[in-house]
Order: sequence, then C-alpha cells, then structure tokens
Amino acid sequence: MANPFHNRGPNDNGLVHDMIEVTNSDSTDNVGTGNIAVGLYIEVGGTVVFLNKDGNERTVVVPDNFYLTCSVKRVKSTGTTATGIHALVT
Repeated sequence: MANPFHNRGPNDNGLVHDMIEVTNSDSTDNVGTGNIAVGLYIEVGGTVVFLNKDGNERTVVVPDNFYLTCSVKRVKSTGTTATGIHALVT
C-alpha cells in the first residue's frame, strides 16, 4: 500500500515494514516511490523540516536517535540540519 493514510480516520497506526534512507529535497517527495511514511528515524539530531501527508510544512528540533511519529511525504533540504534520516514505511 503506497499511502497508509488513504481512507483512514485520525487514529492511524500500523507496523513498520521497512526503513528507507532519505535524501533531502525541496522539490521531490523522498520517502520511497509513492510512499507516505508513518514517521522518521533520525540518527543525528537537529532541525527537521518536512511536509506531512496533506502537504503542510512542519519544523521540529529533535535529539540524536529519535523516532518522529507523524505522516511524512517529503523531508526538505532547506532548514534541515539533522542527518541520518530514514523513513518508516508500512
């Protein structure tokens, strides 16, 4: 299933099927072809700027080895200082 949030209510959850290394991009969705991630794993903390499943931009500051649980379709280059980012996909 490419988008685990399609036709679901506000209390979405599910098992993570895989982790995909993210290459940050301001112009291209980058959490796997056709995917919406259920979250991110960040190895080295810092600022993460991302677009959620609805295209809303969010900015958060996270510590090292952090699981960010939120829908993600793109991790942006501009403003993101965290590294070692992996998308959690179902």
